[in-house]
Amino acid sequence: MQPRYEQFIRERQYILNVSPATVRWYTHAFKWLPCENPSNEQLKDMVVRMREAGLKPTGCNAVIRAMNAYLHWASSPSGSDSKCGAGCTHPHVRQMKEPEFIPQTFTLEQVRLLVEWKPSGFFRRRLHLLVLLLLDSGARISEALGLRVSDVSMDDLLLTFTGKGRKQRRTPFSLELRKVLFKYIRDFGKQPHDWLLSSKGGDQLGRCVCLRDVKRLCDRMGFPAPSRTLHSFRHTFGVNYIRKGGSVFHLQKMLGQTSLEMSRRYANLSTVDLSACHERVSLLGR
Repeated sequence: MQPRYEQFIRERQYILNVSPATVRWYTHAFKWLPCENPSNEQLKDMVVRMREAGLKPTGCNAVIRAMNAYLHWASSPSGSDSKCGAGCTHPHVRQMKEPEFIPQTFTLEQVRLLVEWKPSGFFRRRLHLLVLLLLDSGARISEALGLRVSDVSMDDLLLTFTGKGRKQRRTPFSLELRKVLFKYIRDFGKQPHDWLLSSKGGDQLGRCVCLRDVKRLCDRMGFPAPSRTLHSFRHTFGVNYIRKGGSVFHLQKMLGQTSLEMSRRYANLSTVDLSACHERVSLLGR
């Protein structure tokens, strides 16, 4: 990596205090830049190369956001912490249009099968706890795997998640989940400093292991896992929250979203809800 890139990352890391995940994101993105001061033509060629390499528009846009942040910073002699605006004259990469898909969710019958599953043994009970935790809180998989036992308040029925940008939030959970949490922590001798969802040796559990186990569980239950399997729990929570009368504003707080528009997207109503509504308002109805 060239010195100018390294300086940008160091300032973001030590002055703006970005997370290690953001540092990795910047480091990966800068592999696509041909030089420290690219022209607009070189930036266009960069996007073409990403597409030819098989990156989807969402993946390209993730790189483009990092590029634009760097280009804005590099345009100021001392580095600028201000946001890019209309007055900026530095090279800029336009974001690609991303396709909008209806979020995949688990059906109510599939949720019932997952909730009513009666596992035994450490690994299966850990998997069941993960599923219930995601369904009951709407947490991101990274937030669930980042929980320590001390982040669970049994008395207050609150979970303390550390979300994007290392922002903490407290989220309520149900009495049903508390029963499962209490037995799991008691039976496997979990201590306050331990990862809640860990390997048998106590190490933090990885995302790939969870994805594999959830897909296998869905197969055993007799239904295919939805696309973006682990994130589908979050979509399922959002849809169900709205369906049962929760407000978008409260959902935004539950999900830890900074934008209300993001919460609206997570809370897209299902076709069943739209059909039921249409029956009531249709001009052709009796």
